[in-house]
Amino acid sequence: MNFTITNMDKPDSFALRAATREMHLGYLDSIVGVIVAGGAFLNAEGKPIGSLLIVEAPDQEAAQALAAEDPYARAGLFATMTVSPYRLVYKDGARVA
Repeated sequence: MNFTITNMDKPDSFALRAATREMHLGYLDSIVGVIVAGGAFLNAEGKPIGSLLIVEAPDQEAAQALAAEDPYARAGLFATMTVSPYRLVYKDGARVA
């Protein structure tokens, strides 16, 4: 089953994001097999202010565990983190469901 992991950074936390980015990317590399898509939310200046991951996991608890293990989450970067079931309907310009 697919889940979205939606994170919004705490205000004025760009320095913390930058300091933990390599650990975050290393973590994502280690779970790349379950990532459907992912990327950063940007502000008007193009700076990251949050992130969205779509992951495949057996259940809500497993998806929440993936989210909690992210170095960004462990560092306290996020003001909010939401894990929600997700139905993929379109991918690569084609309807899949």
